[in-house]
Amino acid sequence: MEQTVFRRRRERPRIISLTEAAATRVREIIARDEEGRTALRVGVKNGGCAGQEYVMSYADAPGPLDEVIEDKGVTILIDPKAVLFLIGSEIDYEETELSAKFVFRNPNQTDACGCGESVTITPREA
Repeated sequence: MEQTVFRRRRERPRIISLTEAAATRVREIIARDEEGRTALRVGVKNGGCAGQEYVMSYADAPGPLDEVIEDKGVTILIDPKAVLFLIGSEIDYEETELSAKFVFRNPNQTDACGCGESVTITPREA
């Protein structure tokens, strides 16, 4: 008689989420896109004085290895090279009298430059 082995599946941590303010702003921006792109691509690239920068762009379709996340009516595509850097992150949208910007709240971020344009992120262990 064959024995069945059950493995407890660990819940995967959420890679990224949007606040309501960020989701509203992304939906507004995507609705105005003249090329009809329907998703937000989020990633991390090397650059800046702290070593890394968050990147956001329009997207029309996922790449073959992209993580696809649906949150508050927004499709978010995550570059596979950025997943371990972004696990647990939240994107917010803030407006003040002098600026309006998307803000990343990332538990993996260990440092940021003085101007706020680049960060240091330690990848989360899988």
